Amino acid sequence: MTTDAVKADAVTTDAASTPAVPAPPNTGSHDLPVSPALDAFMGTAWAPSPLPASERVAAHGVTPARRAALAAAFPGERLVVPAGQLKVRSNDCDFRFRPHSAYAWLTGLTGEEQVGHVLVIEPDGEAVLHVRPRSPRGGGSEFYRDRRYGEFWVGRRPDLDEAEQLTGIRTVHLDALAKSVGPGARVLAGVDPAVDALTGRPAAARTAGDDRLAAVLSELRLVKDAWEVGQLQLAVDHTTAGFEDVVRALPEALRHHRGERWLEGTFERRARLEGNGTGYETIVASGAHACVLHWIRNDGPLDPSRLLLLDAGVETDSLYTADITRTLPLSGRFTSAQRDVYELVLAAQEAGIAAVRPGASFRDFHRAAMTVIAEGLAEWGVLKVSAEESLRAESGLHRRYTLCSSGHMLGLDVHDCGRARAETYLDGRLEEGHVLTVEPGLYLQPDDETLPPELRGIGIRIEDDLVVTADGARLMSAALPRTVAGIEEWMGTLAG
Repeated sequence: MTTDAVKADAVTTDAASTPAVPAPPNTGSHDLPVSPALDAFMGTAWAPSPLPASERVAAHGVTPARRAALAAAFPGERLVVPAGQLKVRSNDCDFRFRPHSAYAWLTGLTGEEQVGHVLVIEPDGEAVLHVRPRSPRGGGSEFYRDRRYGEFWVGRRPDLDEAEQLTGIRTVHLDALAKSVGPGARVLAGVDPAVDALTGRPAAARTAGDDRLAAVLSELRLVKDAWEVGQLQLAVDHTTAGFEDVVRALPEALRHHRGERWLEGTFERRARLEGNGTGYETIVASGAHACVLHWIRNDGPLDPSRLLLLDAGVETDSLYTADITRTLPLSGRFTSAQRDVYELVLAAQEAGIAAVRPGASFRDFHRAAMTVIAEGLAEWGVLKVSAEESLRAESGLHRRYTLCSSGHMLGLDVHDCGRARAETYLDGRLEEGHVLTVEPGLYLQPDDETLPPELRGIGIRIEDDLVVTADGARLMSAALPRTVAGIEEWMGTLAG
């Protein structure tokens, strides 16, 4: 945020932290001046426009238990979870706002209007939502002049009563926050600099107590309830439709000098139509670009003799995201070399999926997949040591060709629950309700002289989303084919 923007967001207060003078509106250098006559006219003759009395956030029925679980983890403490602030993209243009996942999980509020809002769990366990309410039409010029918060510029916010109706949480004006947050509060630090400042310590100096709050919030989200699994399945279903859109768009994309971007736009249209957008930057990597693990430039042409790696996920309006990868032959048919690499990765993924079950170590599915990869590379003669030797911790030579982990937790964030402690996540055990990805890959760099020429520049990842069940795991993304024959048939059918 620019210095001017910070100043514009400030409110002049008296000693009791009660607003005395409203802050001037956030305006641009090219905004026209407003005359007193126009300002007076703008404050008159507006019809009431309340939200429907029946409107509730989608997660209304499940958030009370979440807040109670958090309060129980810190009895007698005041807990502060901000939604976050806007970030400047360029000059006076902000990035699209998405509230912090912990705030969304606890409140069910997921919209762009949540900028600057804060949830406080009081020492007695009561939740209090601090919000910037809807601008009154007759009580100032913010509603029509303010580029950041004005209703005419960015859309409507609920008033205090409406916010309470939507969430079931007692709601107060954001200006009251300074009375609730002080040095003794435990804050989800690093989310909102203004909230960090109220504690008297910057985010860079956050305490072990703050870190524990972040860890507990992540750990509480590890096991998904039935509502969350339903939202994740919805994200997967929309993503499946987006992958189908991409395959149908291949003829046009192959003709364009930036075919990767054509396909990126194709998928992202589906994501915006069906949900909030994409859950992360879409990877559309053709040819050797697929050997770049997080290729998001998506500026290359498509060569029909090469492969396309598409890693993409739709984020629902409730902010749950899918994360699926398919590697497709742009011609519709795999070559012999492409098929060999693909089938090794698929065998690794099958081994990983088979290892996903309650009670298994989180690391087991990665170990199972890497065993298959190492054995395959050794059989090809690419590895000059045995698979057993490569799989030892002191070696790991097979990682030259696969490098990264084979999966992660999935939920509100694409790499969900990232602040959880290692003993509950990486070194923990899988439980019913965990949702995760299994995504082994081989990335055979185009300039790697340890590889035979026919394998160089091939990058393949196969990624699916699974929910752990009572007796194993359910493949949530099963509607998308994974076998060579299945992909070729699927592509042929969509191509008509």
